[in-house]
Amino acid sequence: MPSPFLLALTGAGLLIALVVWLPLLVRRLPLSMPILSVGLGALFFLLPFGTPLALPQAHPRLVEHLTEIVVIIALMGAGLKIDRPFHWRRWAVTWRLLGLAMPLTILAIAALGVWGLGLPLALAVLLGGALAPTDPVLAGDVQVGPPRSGPEDEVRFGLTSEAGLNDGLAFPFIHLAIALGAVAGTGGAWFGEWLAWAVLWKIGAGVLVGWGMGLGFGWVTFHVPPESALARTGDGMIALSATFLSYGAAEMAQGYGFLAVFVTALAYRHAHRQHDFHDAMHAMTDQVERLLMTAVLLLLGGALTGGLLAPLTWADWAMALLVLLVVRPVAGWLALLGLGAPAGERAVLACFGIRGIGSFYYLAYGLNRMETAEAGRLWALVGLIVLLSVLLHGLSVTPILRRLDAWRGRRRLKGSARRP
Repeated sequence: MPSPFLLALTGAGLLIALVVWLPLLVRRLPLSMPILSVGLGALFFLLPFGTPLALPQAHPRLVEHLTEIVVIIALMGAGLKIDRPFHWRRWAVTWRLLGLAMPLTILAIAALGVWGLGLPLALAVLLGGALAPTDPVLAGDVQVGPPRSGPEDEVRFGLTSEAGLNDGLAFPFIHLAIALGAVAGTGGAWFGEWLAWAVLWKIGAGVLVGWGMGLGFGWVTFHVPPESALARTGDGMIALSATFLSYGAAEMAQGYGFLAVFVTALAYRHAHRQHDFHDAMHAMTDQVERLLMTAVLLLLGGALTGGLLAPLTWADWAMALLVLLVVRPVAGWLALLGLGAPAGERAVLACFGIRGIGSFYYLAYGLNRMETAEAGRLWALVGLIVLLSVLLHGLSVTPILRRLDAWRGRRRLKGSARRP
């Protein structure tokens, strides 16, 4: 039997090869890279190698930290991609998705959890907070292109900015679930403390630390003499430094690190918006993100073959379909009423709230700080919803966005033809 070290090296080499080759294979198949990753993971864990089961509830701390790293790197990449300068009016679609669609989604999922699944209120709120955010990792196919890649349409911009910010803004609801679990049956004045600490302080600290870090890194990169010395190196690894420093500093300041990382990326772009060094930084984060994403999805495939979905009931399956096909689309549609965008764009924005690795992180974070006998069922339900999201959105995103782009192009041509 080979040593664990040799097995780890061999597995790392295979993983890197998959990350390089899978995108080439996806171009010729009606499948997405996440779908293939989950399928290959399932096949691998079915092989007779004596591979241990990859059930997340067996390794809760490892799952929390692994998914945490994937999400923060994806957030840096998402922020670096956004060309649109920060402005309250120009980001109107973002505020609607964050301020209306996300709370409505959390409320609906929590209500379904209590009255449909019989979950305690704390676990229902945890489920809502974990499933509400659009995932910055798996939503790459519906996001804007690399930095400076041209005008950003409302659909791609809205989903990119939503995925970047809602991973931080969903956190207060996770802390609300933990607080509800802690005071269940004991009472106590907890709401004011939760509002002051989990909402006001942690959001404020995350934004301030992120903005300060982004401006600081931008000044060092683009303005420290000799002029643009660091930027001229083309070494995009500085993006990983900015990611980890901003996340660590925000968390040590008791702020939301997820929020800080995305704000750091926005401020970094603000420091010198058109410099081609942003391309190098984005390329670095994109490579690392794809590597880690593939690893997590391979493990998800292994968990599926290991019995992850075994605890599910018919009510849980119905809940999963409702979350993907009814709750998010309806909440998104209501939030976007009056936006002024065409109905087709609003429909895509409402429907493509992809659930993914961020949901695993939030669930692991909450369960690691709560006592419950329902952990297996919650992991199964979230795993099912992520799996269905990967399949549903992965198969539909490319043809739908192509049709939307074609319709948008025809509309521009008609508009040009009408001009004198």
